[in-house]
Amino acid sequence: MGYGVYHQLQKFLNRNSINHKIKTNDRSFNDALKILAEANIELKDKTIFELGSGWAPIIPYFFMYFKHVKKVVTYDINEHYDSKTIAKLNQYFKTEFKIDVATEKDTYDLPSNISYYPNKNLAEVGSISHEPVDLIFSRFVLEHIPPKELAEIHRNFAKNLPKPFYILHMISPSDHRAYDDKLLSYYDFLKYSKEEWQKQHTKFDYHNRLRLPDYLEIFKNEGFEVVSLDYDTCDKNSEKYKKFKELTLHKDYDNYTEEELLAGSINVLLKIT
Repeated sequence: MGYGVYHQLQKFLNRNSINHKIKTNDRSFNDALKILAEANIELKDKTIFELGSGWAPIIPYFFMYFKHVKKVVTYDINEHYDSKTIAKLNQYFKTEFKIDVATEKDTYDLPSNISYYPNKNLAEVGSISHEPVDLIFSRFVLEHIPPKELAEIHRNFAKNLPKPFYILHMISPSDHRAYDDKLLSYYDFLKYSKEEWQKQHTKFDYHNRLRLPDYLEIFKNEGFEVVSLDYDTCDKNSEKYKKFKELTLHKDYDNYTEEELLAGSINVLLKIT
């Protein structure tokens, strides 16, 4: 029942937000293209696997219409797509980009070369198909997955998907509550013990609090090579850094360097052969 109420509330709040979502996804997509270009990864006629579909197939549309990929398969643990939102997206592409989106007459009215798999937990064996993919892409998803499941997902990729393939993860490891509450530090959640943090949030706003080396350790343990890595640092003259220094961090974070704790907007390109 809780998921049903949450889903309807989010749909209501996001009903007129296609323009905003396009703009925010566009920035991330262009950053992703730069990373892939630097690694000499060509996208035309390739198959893309999206981890975390979100509320609309914006990234799949970008890959399909702007980089001419062959196919996009997109997986999500929830089911958020609906035909009305997709119709708005299709109209936006027609108006702004002069692109007529040809759709299939099915539940979601998606283009034929975009396959949507909702209600899939990719940590579970058998949850993904064995078809070849060239690139797995995620945008601001990994920070919302429990560490154990994160390792299992990458183990599942490594075991079940034909090699070689790349993965590009865009990770936002800051305390997301600070986006709405300007009094909070972007690192506020690092002051809590595991038990205390568990009481501060719900399954609807879960954040794993992993730091940069934690993610890299998971990827390495599951057999992935880091091809490229970049992340934001925190200006020591900024208000953001000042708020960080005012925190009393929990002892769980004593063994991290300041740079590891503060690393934000992590973009990591992985490969497995």
